[in-house]
Amino acid sequence: MQSYPIKFAPILKEKIWGGNKLSEILNKKTDLKNVGESWEISGVTDNISVVSNGLYKGKSLNDLIKTHTTEFLGKENIEVFGENFPLLIKFLDAKTNLSVQVHPDDKMAKAQHNSFGKTEMWYIMNSDDNAEIVLGLKDNTVDKNVLGAINASNVDDIFNTEKVKQGDSYFIPAGKIHAIGAGVLAAEIQQTSDVTYRVYDWDRTDDNGNYRALHTDSAIKATKTFLTNGKSKYQLEQEKTSNLVNCDFFTTNIFEVKGPQKRSYKDLDAFVIFMCVEGKAEIIIDNYSEFVSMGETILIPANCKDVVFNSQGSKFLEVYIDPKKSNLKKIAS
Repeated sequence: MQSYPIKFAPILKEKIWGGNKLSEILNKKTDLKNVGESWEISGVTDNISVVSNGLYKGKSLNDLIKTHTTEFLGKENIEVFGENFPLLIKFLDAKTNLSVQVHPDDKMAKAQHNSFGKTEMWYIMNSDDNAEIVLGLKDNTVDKNVLGAINASNVDDIFNTEKVKQGDSYFIPAGKIHAIGAGVLAAEIQQTSDVTYRVYDWDRTDDNGNYRALHTDSAIKATKTFLTNGKSKYQLEQEKTSNLVNCDFFTTNIFEVKGPQKRSYKDLDAFVIFMCVEGKAEIIIDNYSEFVSMGETILIPANCKDVVFNSQGSKFLEVYIDPKKSNLKKIAS
């Protein structure tokens, strides 16, 4: 397999809560209105990403997996996940609040939906003044059945909210109540799953006056309590990565590029994804060069061992699945 920085055509999603930051700030080309999500790399059924550059332009993500298997995903990823791409990579723009929601873990998702669960993380790329997110229940001892009786008068007493700013990062394990609030532009990394249980939707209606469905019974079963808010503590260091999340499902680091920087993946048998969250950079693999700007995502195949970045100032999220994680085979089985 030829190694180069592979780009995929974004899959844009209109949402009742979506806005215009994906087009105005991240330069996503679209005629759609209220675009809430840009699916950057997706193996979700009926939403399979397609390569937009280089030798494999026009090939689907599934084509690359079937044709190049271990060279593309890595030997142990193939052993664990087969031909299922294990991550879903997105950018999100919330003009208004997303619904308060929760996702099932692997066990519940497998039993009820024949799906992976949905553990995820957010990196805040841009936010309006006083923008907030919902993270968990305000009182971790509360009876989960309260989720079936939320309304405008008591919602502030039930959910924990936190103000966010650019550069904040949060880990949201499956089972944790959460919602991105109005004014937030975020990068999202998650397991490959589109299973969401809506808990509360701020009493809003669509253009026809209809409320969106809630999934209260399933949400109550899926919800777990967590004692921490999951906010990452990190400090950027020149020429080094700083860890944001290290869990069974993915590892996410952040690094800054000022000038030329070489990164080696000789000891990692896995594909690596880079999300540009600030600035722009040139990415070079062998003799192939690709320019990447804020809001763009690339994937390098598992057979690629050295990547050179060159930038006057940019930041990237580095995402991969650590094949050394002992729980992966158990999780995927």
